[in-house]
Amino acid sequence: MGKLVCLSIVVAALAALFGERVVNLRKRTLATRELVQNHLPNCVELKNLDYGSEDITILGNGLAFISTGLKYPGLPSQDVTAKLFVVDMKDSRKKPVELRMPRNFDLESFNPHGISLFTDPSDDAVYLFVVNHPQHKSQVELFKFAEEDFSLLHLKTITHELLHSVNDIVAVGVDAFYATNDHYFSHHLLKAFVETFLVQPWCNVVYYSPEGVKVVSEGYYFPNGINLSPDKKHVYVVDLFDHNVHVLERKDDNGLVSVKSMHVGSLCDNVEVDPETGDLWLGCHPNAWKAFMLDPNDPPGSEVIRIQNIHSDKPAVTQVYADDGQVIVGSSVATTYEGKLLIGTVYHKALCCDLK
Repeated sequence: MGKLVCLSIVVAALAALFGERVVNLRKRTLATRELVQNHLPNCVELKNLDYGSEDITILGNGLAFISTGLKYPGLPSQDVTAKLFVVDMKDSRKKPVELRMPRNFDLESFNPHGISLFTDPSDDAVYLFVVNHPQHKSQVELFKFAEEDFSLLHLKTITHELLHSVNDIVAVGVDAFYATNDHYFSHHLLKAFVETFLVQPWCNVVYYSPEGVKVVSEGYYFPNGINLSPDKKHVYVVDLFDHNVHVLERKDDNGLVSVKSMHVGSLCDNVEVDPETGDLWLGCHPNAWKAFMLDPNDPPGSEVIRIQNIHSDKPAVTQVYADDGQVIVGSSVATTYEGKLLIGTVYHKALCCDLK
């Protein structure tokens, strides 16, 4: 009888814990939020990007680099070859052109996630950093970009035990970068079930250079996008499950010190920074519970948020675009160039819109 009572107590406790965790997860994912449409004029779908445009970043000359074909636990299965594209934002056609990959590079296992560009001030050479998940592992591919024929030269693959679950990356040198680890565990089952169920601030940001690798910031629920301020003095980290953008100051040893955090009211993914104004542009998931459910009749929506004057006492957070999933599903990135807004998605299409 005593054993039965103990078993009943344990079962009841586990049921209560499970219920509390589900309620917490629904709160974190903004499960009850419904969007009001907020569309922009002249939105056009970009061709050849039917399997995602998870990250987009733009060079100063208007070339937008795009990663496509991400395969990730929890996403709809996509039996496609991942590719990298470039769009000339100065060309009125806005036609994505596939980048020519090196012949010696393993394209079959290529699974690109976050990307970052770095222009070497000494010779203007352009380097493309790509987070890659072959067989769901994490590594960073370093390429040199040749603009004359839109080709990439693969320089090296970077792996390290501290780079165990990389989501996004921001380059700060020809072979140095900051990266977000969006999970604490490396095993995909522990990532998908244990961490999603518990939702704890166990994740971190790592600094990598050939001279050393170290954790430089921690205590995040799901650190996602990362980027630099135009003056290179601050790093911005997006915590998706905490609905915040963190501002961190860079130190001489490349360590990071927290300055402030901004609540954005959405589950934001990647962050791009306007090099002229310093405005932050965020591709967000307004109701991520729908992303878990993957109901084709009630798809995840999309939201673009802009933060102006983030370093001031009164920064402005503005919703620039919103859609309930009927036009574009699961926005992950937003970036601008000369009055145009590019919106990318995790596994859906990409849009180019006129800004009002």
